[in-house]
Amino acid sequence: MFTGIVEELGRVAARDGGRFTFEAKVVTQDAAIGDSIAVNGCCLTVVSLGTDTWEADAVAETLSRTNLDDLRPGDVVNFERPVRAQDRLGGHIVQGHVDGVGDVVTPAPDLRVRIPLELLRYVVAKGSITVDGCSLTVVEALRDGFTVAVIPHTAEVTTLGHRQTGDRVNIEVDVVAKYVERLLQERP
Repeated sequence: MFTGIVEELGRVAARDGGRFTFEAKVVTQDAAIGDSIAVNGCCLTVVSLGTDTWEADAVAETLSRTNLDDLRPGDVVNFERPVRAQDRLGGHIVQGHVDGVGDVVTPAPDLRVRIPLELLRYVVAKGSITVDGCSLTVVEALRDGFTVAVIPHTAEVTTLGHRQTGDRVNIEVDVVAKYVERLLQERP
């Protein structure tokens, strides 16, 4: 479980197929093999730790459903460690399970993202959405996506300040909305 509050802007150090080596200082401080770390909002498992690096494997399913397959050495990425029970929930409940990939239509600060049609029903004005692992508030729900206002601090310390028109971003919709939908479908 994550909050969508990015802790560190890191880099891809190397890649060999689905094995990624990431450069990081903050998220590796208390990490252990088997721990989860969100990369651009996608939950990955630590399989190796170095001084300022860590490694994770992304299987074909993960690569096909996220923007991780687009990553190359030198690319910047968002990192977040899982929330602890005693932590503040500064963003919203984020699972690290990417629901789809969207396309940047207009970059930050007035970020507009086009998303797959099947995700539109979960997007509401003033609702929560996760873009590349960043917890954001929807400004406007559109027929093909949404807009969010990215504050300067968020643009500076996350990938959102680096994203350009046409870039692919990971999207996780609000899990509560998905559960409510499922419960309503189960009604007799």
